[in-house]
Formats: sequence, C-alpha cells, structure tokens
Amino acid sequence: MSLIKQLWLAIITLLLLSFIGSLAISITSSRDYIEQEVRIKNEDNATALALSMSQLDKDMVTLELLISAQFDTGYYRRIVLRDAEGDALIERVSSEYRGNVPAWFRNIVQFDVPTGIATIQDGWRQFGTLELESQHSFAYASLWRSMLGLTGWFLLAGAISLGIATLVVRGIKHPLVRMVTQAKDISARRFTTIKEPRTLELREVAQAMNILSANVRQMLSQESQKLDELRRHLQHDRVTGALNRDVFMGRLASLLGSDDARATGVMVMVSVPALEELNEQLGHQTTDQLLSELVKQLSQLAPSSEESLVGRLNGSDFMLMLPLVENSKILVDRLYQSLEVVAGLAPSTNIRLPTALVAYTPQDVRSELLATLDDALAEAESASSNIMVVAREREQTSLFNSHIEWRSALKAAITQGPQLAYFPVIDADKHILHYECPARLKLANHWQTAGMFIPWVSRFHLEPGLDIAVVKKALEQLAAHPTHSLGINISIASITNAQFVNELRALLEKQPQLAKQLCFEVPATLDTHAIGSLRGLCTALRPLECQFGIEHVGAEFTKLADLHDIGLAYLKIDSSLICGIQASHEQQTIVRGMSTLCHSLGIQVIAEGVTEQAELDTLFQVGVDGATGPGVRV
Repeated sequence: MSLIKQLWLAIITLLLLSFIGSLAISITSSRDYIEQEVRIKNEDNATALALSMSQLDKDMVTLELLISAQFDTGYYRRIVLRDAEGDALIERVSSEYRGNVPAWFRNIVQFDVPTGIATIQDGWRQFGTLELESQHSFAYASLWRSMLGLTGWFLLAGAISLGIATLVVRGIKHPLVRMVTQAKDISARRFTTIKEPRTLELREVAQAMNILSANVRQMLSQESQKLDELRRHLQHDRVTGALNRDVFMGRLASLLGSDDARATGVMVMVSVPALEELNEQLGHQTTDQLLSELVKQLSQLAPSSEESLVGRLNGSDFMLMLPLVENSKILVDRLYQSLEVVAGLAPSTNIRLPTALVAYTPQDVRSELLATLDDALAEAESASSNIMVVAREREQTSLFNSHIEWRSALKAAITQGPQLAYFPVIDADKHILHYECPARLKLANHWQTAGMFIPWVSRFHLEPGLDIAVVKKALEQLAAHPTHSLGINISIASITNAQFVNELRALLEKQPQLAKQLCFEVPATLDTHAIGSLRGLCTALRPLECQFGIEHVGAEFTKLADLHDIGLAYLKIDSSLICGIQASHEQQTIVRGMSTLCHSLGIQVIAEGVTEQAELDTLFQVGVDGATGPGVRV
C-alpha cells in the first residue's frame, strides 16, 4: 500500500474513531442523565399520587378513576396499585411506543430506570403500594435529536477536515512525486535537482539528493576540465594553441569524408615568412604573442567558435577550416582586417602575411585542395604580388543555377519524402545496437547525400520540414521491420522550434510501440539555448521511451556536465578522433578518458568513421561500446 493511501486511511480512521467515541460518550452521558431524571420523576410522581390516594376513601371506583386520570395524561408507561399482599388491584399499562425514533436506536440505548414505588395508607394501617413508571418516548426522541445533531456536525467537520487533509496530502504528495522522479533519474544516472519542499523531513531528503546531484555535476565538470587539459596538452601547439599538424590533417580528412553539411566550407592558409628573422628582430616572446594573435584572429572568423578549426602545419604555416561558410568574398574582407590587426603588433617590421583560400565541397580530394592552396599561397608570397590574400575559385558543379530553383527542388523533394540509408552500429560481439540512417533527397533525378543539400536546407530554414519527413519515413521503415532500431538526425534548428516539437510528439504518440525503436541524434555544436531546447524535447518524449544521442563529438566537447540530466543514451565520437587510433597513443588516451566519463553517467560511447579492423579492435580495447563506419561489417 502506498504512503499516500496509508495517510488517507489514517486520517479517515482518526475521524471515524473521533466520531464514534464522541457519539458514544455523548449518548452514554445523556442516557445516564435522563435515567437519573426519570428515576427521580418516578419516585416523586409515585409519592404524590400515593399521598392523594391515602387521603381519599378507599373506594375502588374512586381510586381507579384517579389512577386512570393520571395515566391518561400520556406521561406514564405503567401504573399499578397492589394490596398489602402484593396482588394487583388496579393496573394501567401502555405497551405501544409513541414517536418516530428507529427501533434499532431504541434497542441500543435501552433505558434502565427503576420503578417509582410509594405506600398508600388507610388511616394508621397500610392499604397497599403504588408502582409507577414514566414514559420513555421523550427520552428516546431527545437522544435521537442529539445524535442527529452530533452526526451532522461531524459530517460538516469531517468534510472540512478532509478538505484540509487533501491540501496537506497534496502538499506532501507533490514533493514526494518529485523526489521519486529524482530518485528514478539518479538510478538512471540522470543527476537532476528539484525544488526543496517545505516539510522538514522531506526537505532534508531533497537537500541530500540535490547535494548528490550537485556533487556529480561538479565531478563531471572537474573531469571534463582535466580531459580538456589533457587534450590540449596532446593535440595543441603549446605556443599558439592551434592544433598540431597530424591532428589537424585528421580533422580535415574527417570533414571532407563526412556525409553531412560540414563537408562544405572554406579553407584558409596563412604563412608567416622569414620567421627566424622575425624572432631575431622582435624576440621570441613578442613573436610568440604575434603568432598567438594570428590564431586568435583566424578563430574569430567563424560564425561560432565550435565551427572553426585552426592548425599549425609547421613553424610558419597556419591553416583554417570554416565548415558551413560559403561566401568567400565577405571572408576576404574580414581576412584583411584580421591580418592588419596582427601586423599592427609589429609595425616596425612591415610584416606581410600572405594568405590563400579556397572553397571545398564533398566531392573534393584533400591532396588536390592542398595543392590548390599551395599554388595560391605561392602567388601571394611572390615579391611582385601586391595582393596579400589570394582566393582560388575552383570549378564546382551545382545541381541548380539559382536560389529559386534550389528552393523549389528542395520543397518538392521533401514533399516526395526522403530515402534512408542503413549503416549498422555494432558492439564488440558484433551485435547490432541500431542502424544509423542518414537521409537522402531526390534532387536532379538522383538521390543526393546530406552534404549536398543540407547547406541549402539551412539557408532556406527548411530543417523542421525535412526532419518531420525523415521521422515519418523512419516510422514507415519500422512498421515493416519493427525489431530494428533506427538512428536519425535532428537539426538544432528543429529542436529549438516549438511547432516542430509539438508535431513530432503528436506523430509519435500515434505509434508509441514504434517510437521506442527511434534514436534521435543531435549534432555536438550545441549552445546554451539549444541545450535547454534539447532538455525540453527529451522531457516531452521520455514517456514514449525514445532514445537520444549526440553525434560528431570531438575531443573539445566539454558540455557533458550540462547534459548529465537529459538522459542521453549514447555519444558518437567524431571520426577525426578515430582515424589511425591504433597508432596514436594520444588518441587512445583521449578516447579512453571520454569513455570512462560517459560510462559514469550510463552513456554509451560509439565511434564514427571506422575504416579498418585494426581501428575497431583498438576502440573496443579502450572502452568504446559500439562502432560504425565503412570498415564495420555485420
């Protein structure tokens, strides 16, 4: 039996005991009082009537008339005149009850009043005895009215008490429900906090659980900070903070090989010529400050800090990748401004920072891109060149010639419906955890990958419509294969759209059994607003038992402490950390640390972009739970 039911039972039992006890005490007290009053009345009336009869002639007719007159007043139950030997001379008895008091109540009360007895004298001798019993009808009626009044009062008081008890129980139940929910969250390793109730005992429990959650959050923050410090120590240049060459090239390969919008963007290469002479002129410390400022200015060219990658290829060459950036003309103007800021730190040297940039698309090959950048950089470095920033326009094929055509084609493709690709995600025993299902849209009579159309979908703000179409398609696939689990991508623009969330919930509530087989994956580029929206979406869909994951998680991902209460099922580590992990002790250390941190929260870790068996074996050795990519086969 639940605590609330026990509390209600205790309240009702207490009210009933109070009512029964008060009623019993009231009736008993009233009955005793009435019995005493009737006993006195019997004795007084018997004495008075006997005295009257003693003064009369002992004519039986006269005596009978006197007794009949007294009895007919209706206040008597029985009057009996007996002679000296005890034989009844005259007897008047009323056997019928007069009144509307129920018989069961009269049987319960049952007055026990002694009969009033008086002696009748005839001169100096005793003529007989008179026995008299008063009628009890008025006593029963009085007690019955008293019981009805007491019952009515208790019903009113009980209703008021139950109303107050309802408020009290509700005040206890709501904090208890919150605490039960929090306990379930903690058991699921979601360390949430709740509002502390006003009840002292409950407040102490809530405080203890909130402290536990706060301590876990602090621990996560500390561990994430340590992991981030380790990552910076292993992967970043100590002077400028830029990525090391090997790490940057791995990220570059990962971006170019990805099947999403990050495969489109702009690459920038900046050279610091005559670095040794610059060291001699400015000194090492000033030169280091200049290089650090260059990296800082390059990083600020990205729309957000999480969308830029700055690497130091060698002592003097720096490269910047800007995924999702398409307008190179605006970027050139901003580049000039940033380079002027850097050059302003050493005005006496008249330093030139030759720069090259080129746009990249999913079809590009890394070696060709780097060759194009080198060629442009050589032009910018030429002594005869007055141009510090050289942009190479590579021949790029576009499916459509104008924005209008792109918008029309995308809307038509979304209306027609996407196609889902199937890539297995397996564990160490080669069991399928779920299928990763990126969307394809039919554009220009061919099914195109996300890297081709996502930038245009984002430009036209069509993400919610596309994501709803993907969910519908996934439900269709699950209807045909209900045992599968499908991982589908949801954009940040969609989870921050209230209309999309409501439409998604209504869609899934119609097919709750299939909804359990869906895994929603959100990109790791989450800001504070997006994290709040994701928390709301997880809360809304949690009754449907949907799973949530974060994809493309890089080593710089430090938001785990902010996501610990959401209830994530898994994190997918970006392929830039996976490529060549079998030969990189640094990558193994970082992936092992991320796995340990995630496992402490009950979150699975899945590796993306696995290309060969050696990578797969190493990943499972360092604690990864699952893997997917071209090298994964069932």
